[in-house]
Amino acid sequence: MFYSVSDTHIMKYQGNRDYGGINMIYKPEGSLYSADLNLKLISSAEGLREAMNKQIILEARVSVCDSAHNLIVDLPCGKGIIPREDGAVGISEGKTRDIALISRVNKLVCFMVKDVRVNASGKVSAILSRKEAQEKCIENYTGHLTSGDIIDVRITHLEQFGCFVDIGCGLPSLIPIDAISVSRISHPSDRFSTGQYIRAIVRSNENGRICLSHKELLGTWDENAADFHPGETVSGIVRSIEEYGIFVELAPNLAGLAEPKENIHPGQSVSVYIKALIPEKMKIKLIIVDTCDDETPHEEIRYFYSGDKIKSWNYASKDSERKIISEF
Repeated sequence: MFYSVSDTHIMKYQGNRDYGGINMIYKPEGSLYSADLNLKLISSAEGLREAMNKQIILEARVSVCDSAHNLIVDLPCGKGIIPREDGAVGISEGKTRDIALISRVNKLVCFMVKDVRVNASGKVSAILSRKEAQEKCIENYTGHLTSGDIIDVRITHLEQFGCFVDIGCGLPSLIPIDAISVSRISHPSDRFSTGQYIRAIVRSNENGRICLSHKELLGTWDENAADFHPGETVSGIVRSIEEYGIFVELAPNLAGLAEPKENIHPGQSVSVYIKALIPEKMKIKLIIVDTCDDETPHEEIRYFYSGDKIKSWNYASKDSERKIISEF
């Protein structure tokens, strides 16, 4: 059985707390804005004061980062300001660069309310702290994560060496490119897109620095190979070209070797004929039938594991003598 990202996105998040029946969840930024409770509380001075008194994390959109790197937040009832030193954990100490604030413009951010004022004309202004929301997230959620924990994250940006994700309240973490999938990719954009929600496994949590993995959730060789049979012609993506053949990805955790063919390039969509599956060698023999120049869209991610914790994972086929194990 497999699970899609849409299935897991609505699964229970860790780190839940209740405030008088209000369910407060430490989600990646952008997850809470459209919730009825969030919209209600940011829409009036009374709502902001309620959130301040109950220590509820809210979300709204940043419209401006001023010359002093204070963030101006648009609220339905007025304006909020996140002073620079409250913009993120580590800003005051110089551990977080100001680009982390500048890049928030036109994006949703989380915050806690520190003060609410209403002037004579009824205009609402609020002093907000993103840093306090992040500190609460660390205290009650991310600080307790251990190796093997499976969490929901959101892709924030992609680099050659991996993808950065928001693990909760804008706190960053990294999935190295070699931990994204078993099938090799040239760039994380081959697999993900910015803003995408995915699942990830905590590899380590040392001094608050959390490193993640992803490939262990995409199924073993046997689980992936079960979807393919000799004699079928299926779609695939060329991932690398070698002198002895062409590696074609059939699924993120499954690739086969096709016979050499001219005018083929990495990233190209192809149709391939499956000659044979050899579980004991974990090999699939393919023949490229045709090519397609259309850009291949990202497919919905299939997850083969739905739990919240994993201790070990062996990718190798049960018929193979090899062991390809991840320990958590």
